[in-house]
Amino acid sequence: MKAIIRHACLIAGCISIAGAAEKDKPVYRDAATHDQLALELRKMQNRDPMKNREAVTGEDPSKVNRPVDLLEQSDIISFGGFATLVPKRAILSVPDNYRRYMTLDPKARIIGWADFLSRNRGWISTIEVSRIEAEGNKPLPEETSEQIAKSSNLIVATHRGGPISVLPLKQPEEPSIADQEQP
Repeated sequence: MKAIIRHACLIAGCISIAGAAEKDKPVYRDAATHDQLALELRKMQNRDPMKNREAVTGEDPSKVNRPVDLLEQSDIISFGGFATLVPKRAILSVPDNYRRYMTLDPKARIIGWADFLSRNRGWISTIEVSRIEAEGNKPLPEETSEQIAKSSNLIVATHRGGPISVLPLKQPEEPSIADQEQP
């Protein structure tokens, strides 16, 4: 009896699976022919977006804004057979006894700022500046200026750990008399 019930359940299960399989049959559609694909490719190739653009007049921007030499934009610090490059104006203070380290030793190996700083932490100090201070839009805090004046170390301005140029403080433009008189 149990065997008959088991066989009946198996048969019923197979019938329900077969019915579900018929419902999930894929629907076939017409596929594109080779000629249709070739025609679409030709249409796409004929639609050149550069045909509608106007010719550029004036100087070639790639020739006008040529990058300058990296060494011209950098100060060099060299010591102990190693050297590193920092942006111009990143060095805030150079005591007289460290001026000799501001040239490139021909035998020195150039390394990154972080490695150079970790090797020379004893005579190089860093001062973290904000982006606004580096752009010259805000003066350095008074305590920072005092720290720079009192330090006997070479001082480099950094932003998020990397050296950064500190531009001179921008003087706010004073409104002209004509601008002030307008109601």
